[in-house]
This record gives sequence, structure tokens and C-alpha cells, in this order.
Amino acid sequence: MKIFKKFWVWLVKLLGWKLNLPEKGSSLERKVRRCVFVVAPHTSMLDFLIGASYLWACCPNGKVLIKKEFFWWPLGVILRKLGCIPVKRGNRYNNIVDTAVTEFKESESLSIAITPEATRKLTNRWHRGFWDIANKAKVPIVMTYIDFSNKEIGILGIFKPTDDFEKDAFEISKCYIPEMAKYPEKYKQLPDPALKKKRKN
Repeated sequence: MKIFKKFWVWLVKLLGWKLNLPEKGSSLERKVRRCVFVVAPHTSMLDFLIGASYLWACCPNGKVLIKKEFFWWPLGVILRKLGCIPVKRGNRYNNIVDTAVTEFKESESLSIAITPEATRKLTNRWHRGFWDIANKAKVPIVMTYIDFSNKEIGILGIFKPTDDFEKDAFEISKCYIPEMAKYPEKYKQLPDPALKKKRKN
């Protein structure tokens, strides 16, 4: 399936997309070969097609978490061979966190891509799976953007998770703007948890 992954990357480039990849031999390139990719904003099915190409260009052994509903035959066979991991909707964990952490322990080069919104609809919350995986596997979070206005995809920065999910999610979401999305009206930054605490007090 490596040839198919290379073809996928080539196709995305052919469609006019620019993949801003880390410089070869750089510390960033080493980090993206063992990390959790957070891909946002997520408002379109195209996000998967484009985001996967970037993941595989950075890390050939990269894997993507996607909804179990997409694993119908014969598409499911192809997705599994590409390294995609099915996630059951309605079950926040579904042992995915433990499975991902185990895979990190068993592989020196592995990156996993996740859309933290877990939906293409407008939402004001992020699922914490990406954060739990990064914390338990002790790997960095790579903030990856898909910018439809300029047809490019790249890295906004590296984020080291702390022990506060809400604060970390807020800080990461601030790095993304609605104008990047395919459908800008479907994305908004998360609310500041510090303001929530003030209101309660």
C-alpha cells in the first residue's frame, strides 16, 4: 500500500494543493515521525483526503482515526490496509486510546492523525482522545492546518500537552481561524475555560 499512499500524495499535489513539509533532517521532521497530528478545521470530507496525504508525506507509517461507518466492504479493506483505525461513534474511547498508546510503544516511527472536532458540523467542544493519546504515549501534538483559501496544508506548531485538557484544547483551537475551512461558518474557536471559571465564581 506504500505505492497507493505515494499516488494519493501525488494526486493531491496534482489538484493544486501545496504541502508545506518539514525540512529534511530538521528537528521538526524527526518530531512528526512520532506524534499525534491534530487536523483542523474539520468541515468537509475533503479534509480526510487532503489531511491523509500530508500525514503520509510526513510519516509513511502514519495512521488515521475515522468513523467506523466508513468501513463498509470493499472500502473498509482498503482503509485498513492504509492504516486507518475505525472509531465507533457514541463511545468516546472504544479502547482507541489504549490501542493507540500500545502501537506507539511497539513502533519507533508512528504518527496518528485525528480531527478533534469529530464532526463536520459546527461544534463548541473537542473530543479529548487526541490529548489522552499524546499524554499517555508521551508524544507531542502537531497542530496541522488545512487552508482551503490558499490550497495549502502544513504545520502551525508543536504543542506539548499539560495536565489540563480544557486549557490545552483552547490554546490549540486559538491557532485556527474559520477562514481556513472549506465551510468557514462551521468552525469556531473553543471558549476560554478561564472565563467559565470566573462566571461560576
